[in-house]
Amino acid sequence: MSAADEILDVVDENDRVVGQAPRGEVYARGLRHRCVFVQARDAEGRIFVHRRTATKLVFPSLHDMFVGGVVGAGESYDTAALREAEEELGVTGLPRPRHLFTFLYDDGSGRTWWSAVYEVRCDLPVRPQAEEVAWHGFLPDAEVERRLSDWEWVPDGLAAYERLKAFRAAGATGRDRAPG
Repeated sequence: MSAADEILDVVDENDRVVGQAPRGEVYARGLRHRCVFVQARDAEGRIFVHRRTATKLVFPSLHDMFVGGVVGAGESYDTAALREAEEELGVTGLPRPRHLFTFLYDDGSGRTWWSAVYEVRCDLPVRPQAEEVAWHGFLPDAEVERRLSDWEWVPDGLAAYERLKAFRAAGATGRDRAPG
């Protein structure tokens, strides 16, 4: 089965499932769905950053400071976060990512998706999937900040990163949803 054929839950503005459709149709029709964003840090606290391959269906060749992806039909955010993190980092036995907050991302053209943001510590040697990741490295926070204006980033990951910085700056813990 190709990625475009994967079945996703279609959700409403309140994150309630209202139907299902293949990923290709969800993207083509701009149907609201669910995604996970997992910030992975190594033992030194550096952030896993990567550049997506040119063959990716969405945002090819752009940089990202999260691993993650779409939540499959009937799959929980938590299950998707662990699955996606292990797949993209190329590891098994990763600790369960910790959910921080969820927000409704809007790409500015009316396309929206629910985005659950997580964090996880990865002390394992990473072997990212060659078909997903063209380049990768663990970078200190200051280096990521310096690269924000130098590199082209996936827009939803950049939005999640900005919200994560605000979340951490506010000392927020235990909230289900970040403010809109």
